[in-house]
Amino acid sequence: MNDQSSIPNDLDSFWMPFTASRWFKDRPRMMTGAEGLYYTSMEGKKLIDGTGGLWCCNAGHNHPYIVAAIQKQAATLDFAHSFNQGHPIAFQAASRLVELAPGFDHVFLTNSGSESVDTALKIALAYHAARGEGQRRILVGRQKAYHGINFGGLSVGGIGLNKGQFGTLYPSVQHMRHTNLPQNAFTKGSPENGADLADDLAMICETQGAHTIAAVIVEPVSGAGGVFPPPVGYLQRLREICDANGILLIFDEVITGFGRMGTAFAYQHYGVRPDLFTVAKGMTNATVPMGGVFATSNVREAFLSGPANMPDLFHGYTYSGHPLASAACIATLDVYRDEGIFENVAKMAPLFQEMLHSLKGIEKVVDIRNAGLIGAVQLAQDGPVGAAGRAAYERLWDKGLVVRPIGDSFALSPPLTIDAATIEKIGELLRADLSA
Repeated sequence: MNDQSSIPNDLDSFWMPFTASRWFKDRPRMMTGAEGLYYTSMEGKKLIDGTGGLWCCNAGHNHPYIVAAIQKQAATLDFAHSFNQGHPIAFQAASRLVELAPGFDHVFLTNSGSESVDTALKIALAYHAARGEGQRRILVGRQKAYHGINFGGLSVGGIGLNKGQFGTLYPSVQHMRHTNLPQNAFTKGSPENGADLADDLAMICETQGAHTIAAVIVEPVSGAGGVFPPPVGYLQRLREICDANGILLIFDEVITGFGRMGTAFAYQHYGVRPDLFTVAKGMTNATVPMGGVFATSNVREAFLSGPANMPDLFHGYTYSGHPLASAACIATLDVYRDEGIFENVAKMAPLFQEMLHSLKGIEKVVDIRNAGLIGAVQLAQDGPVGAAGRAAYERLWDKGLVVRPIGDSFALSPPLTIDAATIEKIGELLRADLSA
């Protein structure tokens, strides 16, 4: 067979996700290779992967240990489902995962972050029904939040452009305000202002009746909405309100999970334990699609009171615990442990922060936000909303750096294997471009 992987066709057959296809076709940007911190473009140009794939290639690209594990598994057991039967490697992966998450003893395996969010929301609704509180149907999200693109996650999400084409979604949803306050501009890490915005949840309890609310879901650090770290005390206040009113607290850790904050998960970094949290992306270093929902024993045990011959939860996916994904997950966790990946984040995060905030003072930069190895640079609007971010993305690509445009900002979330020299190089490219 001929290798056609580096030769694009007429670009019509593939309906691309979240892409302005006509804009893309005017100047296609294609990757044909990757290794470590770098992509190789179709033209053979090396580009620094400033976005870690899409917040997901935490151990860098094409790690040989992970690749070998996937190849070996494909030749041993390519597929077996998990409906009333199983295969050992899925259980091994689940055991390894819960070892990373103190306070959580169970994980429901999915195939993506979007599936993880919808799974967590369904678990929350079913949990209350199992406990005789089926009236708890309201799900609470937050403005500017991104929780994937399935119906539940889109409903609790707070990015209007993502919803406009689809009409009515899950009907029983309330939203809290976002925490991106003007007075917090150029804060390094978590801002001091805004913890009181968590009281929006208390207000929703008052107006809707706390007994009708099933769960609240937040990203510990808002990612795809623009990178907004939580105000100091904000997550703690949410936990207090949930505890006082019998509401489940769900963290969406699809971006922050697996080391991006210097700890395995952001709930450990911030010292606030949710009842459920979602993961994906860095779970397999993005090599094979996989996601999951971690649950405490308190939540899990609520599902064990029904008939023993009936499913605990009428929910699941053909590929839940897929053998290749499970092998990739175990190998990825090995790499994180053996190569000190999370520890490297703790060392590099201060350098990353200082690099980003060194851009303060450049005329077109109006805000900088960061947490762990996540950052965003907000640019002054120049033309239609989003034009400044898209233009920066195009220019930086040409200079050898891949960033993620989000409106009039661009985000950075490099592989967690990044070193000081590469951080410095990114800073040089950013300063040269934004100062021009």
